[in-house]
Amino acid sequence: MKILILGASGNLGSHIARHLLTGQHQLRLSVYRTSLPPDLEENPKVSLAPTDLDKPESLSAAATDADCVVYAAGVLFRPHPERFLPRTNTLYVRHMVDASILAGVKRFVLISFPHVEEDTTPERRAMGRLNAQPKSIHARTRLDAEKYLFAACRDGAMEPVVLRAGIVYGPEMKLFEVARSLMRWKLLAIWSKPTWIHLLALPDFLRIVGIAVERNGLHGVYNLCDDGPVLLQDFLDALAAHWGGTRPYRLPAVSFKAAAAICEFLATLFGTGTPLTRDMIAMAMTSVVADTSRMKNELQQDLQYPDFKKGLVLL
Repeated sequence: MKILILGASGNLGSHIARHLLTGQHQLRLSVYRTSLPPDLEENPKVSLAPTDLDKPESLSAAATDADCVVYAAGVLFRPHPERFLPRTNTLYVRHMVDASILAGVKRFVLISFPHVEEDTTPERRAMGRLNAQPKSIHARTRLDAEKYLFAACRDGAMEPVVLRAGIVYGPEMKLFEVARSLMRWKLLAIWSKPTWIHLLALPDFLRIVGIAVERNGLHGVYNLCDDGPVLLQDFLDALAAHWGGTRPYRLPAVSFKAAAAICEFLATLFGTGTPLTRDMIAMAMTSVVADTSRMKNELQQDLQYPDFKKGLVLL
């Protein structure tokens, strides 16, 4: 199978590419400004596809002869996401979807997240709905991209598959490397309000993505999460015990919003990226618990790491 991957230079996208290379696939990896990891760039089963998602005319050659497109591209760590996410999170997906349909691609797999359903809990789980109205710009623009994918594929020319993955954890995942560093320096803090999160171990995520790429007859939204939703505060306390670090401080929610505003102001002033935005904090403070019945029934019944307590060995 010939697979085009958008976002292979990123943390999650590079893991997807490495996993798919363990099979009998030929990968075409998009490249723009960021170089690919050397092990991917030099792999004989990899070809490079120069692409600019802002220029639809650059995408036709990349999609030609591809059987499947896996879209894991995104831009996040910039100030004022309201200025760029409608373009990078939605319009860019539209451009790639259109090019893929014209090229005769059989399946389009879009990596998304269950946050798009806005504030879900164990009693009210994310079900794969498309009619939610998330407050976060990141979630709202990704949901718009999902809607466009399904609308564009309505005639059946291409199979649309959306994988809404929970927080993926495992070795070399940057979010957890940063958390470990902050904990080591006794700088890690969290807000007091209980916030639900739904996790998924990296090996399980990659195995499911591989199935979604290869299995025929898939269509629609699949929530990818483990069997044990947990409060964010409890999860971080468990990480502290596992790593032998300091339990995260509890601070008022306004502290995090203020820190994000300062980060955005300084990034705008100096023309740099930012580790935090107010929109990131808004999404992080949104509880997320997903119904995974479609994943269990159509993709993967049993997980190697069914809850984070078993998955701590990965961190």
